[in-house]
This record gives sequence, C-alpha cells and structure tokens, in this order.
Amino acid sequence: MKSKKTTVKAAKPASPSAPQPMNIKEIESLIQFVQKSGVSEVSLEQKDFRIIIKTSHGQQLVAAPVVHAAPQVIQAAAPAPAPAAPKAEAPKAADDSKLVTIKSPMIGTFYRSSSPDKPSFVNVGDEIKAGKVLCIIEAMKLFNEIESEVSGRIVKVLVDNSTPVEYDQPLFLVDPS
Repeated sequence: MKSKKTTVKAAKPASPSAPQPMNIKEIESLIQFVQKSGVSEVSLEQKDFRIIIKTSHGQQLVAAPVVHAAPQVIQAAAPAPAPAAPKAEAPKAADDSKLVTIKSPMIGTFYRSSSPDKPSFVNVGDEIKAGKVLCIIEAMKLFNEIESEVSGRIVKVLVDNSTPVEYDQPLFLVDPS
C-alpha cells in the first residue's frame, strides 16, 4: 500500500494578531481525524506553531508539536483528561456483570442534550431501544450523535455534561433485561 502524505498550511488570519496555537482538544481531534482518514502523515503549520502526526499500518499515532515562539503549547500538551478515564471505569467493577457498558467511539466533548436549553436525550431509568440517540460528542466542531446499540434501561450516566471524553471511555451503563 502506498503511503499518503497530506500537508496543511493554515491560512493567514484576517486580523493582524498572531494565530493562537492549538489546544489539547484540537490536537486530539486532529489525531482522531487522521485515524479515520487513513492518511499516513499530516503536517499543520501556522506562524509560530507546527505539528506533524504520523502513522503507519496499524501503529499508534504520534503527535509531535514543534513550538518556535509559543510556549503555552507546551502546557496544553500535558494530557489533563487522562486521569478521568480510570475514575469513570471504577463504578463498572461495582455493578452487576449483566450490565452493558456503552463506550465513546471517539475523542471529543460529551453533551447530554442538543443545546443547553433542551432536555437530556436520556436520563437514569429511561427505557431505550437500539438506534436511540443517547448523547452528542463534539469533535473538530462536528456534533456526532451517539446511538444505542442495545435496548434496555439506563442505569447510570458515567460522564458529566460538557466534559472531554477519550476513545473507548465508558459513557452509560444499560440493563438489557
């Protein structure tokens, strides 16, 4: 299989102020995009910021930010959301083994409703059927509806609204009986 290479250069900003470097959420979203697109390398360059993401035939993705004059990117590169995943999995061990865990299919921001003034898609105790929208995960400014693959009753919501989630992080516990 031939290796694909994509280079993306950021357009010059409309205002004379310098462009803001990417934050950790934007970098995670870019990694997710590279995983889904199948390209082997993506390079994003801005005035004082450059990031290169490379992958090769099923190997892990590696993001290597290069900072010229933007030291705040170094602070953003520390993976703050990582400790949240073990906390979310702890209740799973205490629950009955008959429960089904619905996990996040992507990295992004978890939302329980379509907008702040709308009710949650599902609440604890709600009966759901396969195909019902459970939540939205925002990734790269795209809002992805997450649908249930099982029918049953929502036992627990494992993630707070408007919080970042990792790939394969548990979101809901469902009793399929």
